[in-house]
Amino acid sequence: MALAAHNASQAAALSQTNRILSIDAMRGLIIIFMMLDHIRERFALHIPLLDPMDITQTSPALYFSRYLAHLCAPMFVFLTGLSAWLYAHPANKAVRSPTGFLAKRGLFLIFLELTAVYLVWAGSISTIFLQVIWAIGLCMLALSVLSKLNYWLIGVLGFTIVVGHNLLSPVHFTPDEWGYNLWTLLHDRGYLTDTGPVTIRVSYPVLPWIGVILVGYFAGPLYAHARSPENRRKLLLASGLGCYVLLALLRGFNLYGESLPWHPQPTLVLTVMAFFNFTKYPPSLDFLLVTIGTGLLLLRLFESIENPFTRALRVFGSAPMFIYLLHLYVILLIYSIFYLIFGANQGDRFGVDSYYFIWAFAIILPIVLYKPTKCFAHYKHREKHTKPWLTYF
Repeated sequence: MALAAHNASQAAALSQTNRILSIDAMRGLIIIFMMLDHIRERFALHIPLLDPMDITQTSPALYFSRYLAHLCAPMFVFLTGLSAWLYAHPANKAVRSPTGFLAKRGLFLIFLELTAVYLVWAGSISTIFLQVIWAIGLCMLALSVLSKLNYWLIGVLGFTIVVGHNLLSPVHFTPDEWGYNLWTLLHDRGYLTDTGPVTIRVSYPVLPWIGVILVGYFAGPLYAHARSPENRRKLLLASGLGCYVLLALLRGFNLYGESLPWHPQPTLVLTVMAFFNFTKYPPSLDFLLVTIGTGLLLLRLFESIENPFTRALRVFGSAPMFIYLLHLYVILLIYSIFYLIFGANQGDRFGVDSYYFIWAFAIILPIVLYKPTKCFAHYKHREKHTKPWLTYF
């Protein structure tokens, strides 16, 4: 009865706000994990972290903290594709093209990466890092074109990229070769320019992420208006568990999907760390299986539970770009205050070695930012029809 009542209330809320509450909750959880990782980057940058993580040099606290953040980029990109399908197929309305919608928002995200996001992390103006917001923007531009293809062809292309791009790992170009810049954008991290007053480094090669956004678009019918919640939950469960089973087979026998093989370690914790130590830049197939598989199961879970925590997550998830930018600048402000009070204790930076501080900060920050995010979300949903720019946040 409680679940039926929750489904009814969720359907009523959806009819009023045109939002899917479980997706908002998923986005909200991603935002909180992202806060944790950005706090780590700001206050524990002096602790080296490689890709993949060196389990002999990385503490379990750092390893598993970082692992929570692994969920962020894959699910943000996946949900972007899924949301594009929902935009193209509004309930009880004619199908519409998502091309313009995606192109404008993709360009806006690239603009934000090069301005508002860059200014947060720039210790100087010497290097521009093209990171996750840039990658999502570029994926949206790609989907704006590819969405014109047949739906099933989009799915085949997406799964082919996600599953097959590991085969491209042996392909490399040196900076003096003609294909270097294109391959740096698509598959290998590197500098587009490494001389002159400003250098540009690609942190998120975009080809695998284009595969993820296409798969997300292909998954859009899971949330079609005519699909029953029971059927959707079954498909989410089957898909999530299917990702886990495929991961267990591929990774368990070191067959395919990750260039770094795993081997049993002296302790259980180290063995677990070795098994799940996947490449993120670019994301390996195993990385995408564990993150998207987990995300699908969480989406199912968020359809089945109703409590103050999930309601708070929905607030963050209903204004994702607002809270993304807000938390970056709040973390920067707090770091600057600590730096002014305590000075540089890690080279030319202020830093902490205790993960108790990182986790405590990551618990307090969402609480502090909840009220302003809720106020903005209410304003956005109230005024978005008269102020279309609000929908970009």
